[in-house]
Amino acid sequence: MGSINFEKLDKLAELSVSTGVALQKGQNLLITAPSDALPLVRLIAKHAYKAGAGLVTPFFSDSEITLARYKYASDESFDVAADWLYKGMGEAFDNNTARMAIAGDDPMLLSDMDPERVARANKANSKAYKPARERITQFDINWNIIAWPGLSWAKRMFPDLAEDDAQARLAEAIFMASRVNAEDPVASWKTHNQTLKEKREWLNQKDFKEIHFKGPGTDLKVGLADDHEWMGGASMAQNGVICNPNIPSEEVFTTPHALRVEGYVSSTKPLSHQGTLIDNIRVVFEKGSITDAKASKGETVLKKVLESDEGARRLGEVALVPNSSPISNSGLLFYNTLFDENAACHIALGQCYSKCFRGEKNLSASEISERGGNSSMIHIDWMIGSGEIDIDGFGKNGEMVPILSLIHISEPTRLLSIADCGVGVEKKRGGGGGGGGG
Repeated sequence: MGSINFEKLDKLAELSVSTGVALQKGQNLLITAPSDALPLVRLIAKHAYKAGAGLVTPFFSDSEITLARYKYASDESFDVAADWLYKGMGEAFDNNTARMAIAGDDPMLLSDMDPERVARANKANSKAYKPARERITQFDINWNIIAWPGLSWAKRMFPDLAEDDAQARLAEAIFMASRVNAEDPVASWKTHNQTLKEKREWLNQKDFKEIHFKGPGTDLKVGLADDHEWMGGASMAQNGVICNPNIPSEEVFTTPHALRVEGYVSSTKPLSHQGTLIDNIRVVFEKGSITDAKASKGETVLKKVLESDEGARRLGEVALVPNSSPISNSGLLFYNTLFDENAACHIALGQCYSKCFRGEKNLSASEISERGGNSSMIHIDWMIGSGEIDIDGFGKNGEMVPILSLIHISEPTRLLSIADCGVGVEKKRGGGGGGGGG
C-alpha cells in the first residue's frame, strides 16, 4: 500500500468510526471487507478500540476464492449460501452490534463467469442474507459503508496507469468524495449534514404525492408512499444512535409507492452488479411493476434480477442528487454503487427502507405494505439523473413545483448555493413560494 497516503487513510478510518458508524462506548463492531483491505480494517479497529469498542470482529472475502468457486465447484454449489453466517449477524444486530462494510472488490470480477450461475448464486445469497438485511433496512442499528482503493478496482477505473499510480489515483478519488481531504473531516461532515438536512426538511414540508422525471429516454412518474419521509445524511437509528450510513453521501431519498409508478426510464450510468456491468438499461413501468426491460450489455443478468421475486420488479427507493455533486464533477465512473449513486439521481429496485415513514417507528411488514412500501430480497440502485433531466414534484392538490431542475445556473446566489438546485429552485423557475434555508 505504498502508493496510498497513509495519513489520509487513517483519517478515513477515524471518520468512519466517529461520524460514519458513530460507535458507542462498549458497543461491539462487525466489519465485512475484501481481504486486501486489511490495512484499513486494522486502522478502523485501532480507532474503534480507542473509542471504547467492546469487541471488533472482521469477516473477509477474497476474490481468488470467489473465482475458484465459479471455476471448479459443482453445479449444486450455486444454489446454496452461508445462511448460518447471516443468522449469526442478525443475532449480533439484535444485541446492538454496530455494522461496518468496506467496499473495494473488483467490480467486474465475475464478468467472464456464467451469468446463469452468477444469478443463481446471487439469489441464494439474497435469501440467506434476509436476517441481516432486515435489521439494516429497518435501521435497527447504526451502520456505515466506506471504501478501500482495491488494486483490481483501480485498474478497472484507470487501465492506462501503472498499478501503483492507478491505486494512488483511486485512493485520492475516495478521499476527495469522502471529504477526508478537508483539514477537519468531522467538521466538514457536520456542515454537509446540515445542508442535506435543509434539503430533506424542504421536501418533507412540501409533502409531494408524486415525483416526475423527464428527459432523453425518460418520462417517469414515481408516486410516493403514504406518510413517506425524506431522509439523507446523518440519521438516527432505532437504537438511538445518530450515524452516517454511507460515506460518501450526496443524496436525499425516500420510499416510493410500490403500485404507483408509471412510464419509462433509461439509465444514465452503467450499473455494476455482482461482477457484471449492466449498461443502457431501459425499462417500462405499469401500475408500479416493470413490464419490459432491456439493456445493451448485461441484459441477461438484469432479467434474472427481475425474476428474484415479485418485489424485484417494483421500486423500493427514489433518491435526489444534484448534478453538481463532487462525485459528478469529478467526471469519474467508479463502477461502484456507493460512489456512482452519489453522482446522479437514482432509483432502487426491490426492498424499501422502513425508516422512510413519518411517525411511528418499528412498523410491521403489513403496516409498511399498507403505506405502499415494497418488499423484496434485493435492493439495487441505478442511476437515472443527468444534466438533461428535469424533476418536478406534484402536491396532493395537483400543483406542480420544480424540485431539481438539473440545468446550468449562471448567477449563483446564497439560496441556490445552499439548495444546490434543490431547495427553493421553484423561485428561480417561477413556481410557488416556499424555499428553504437562505
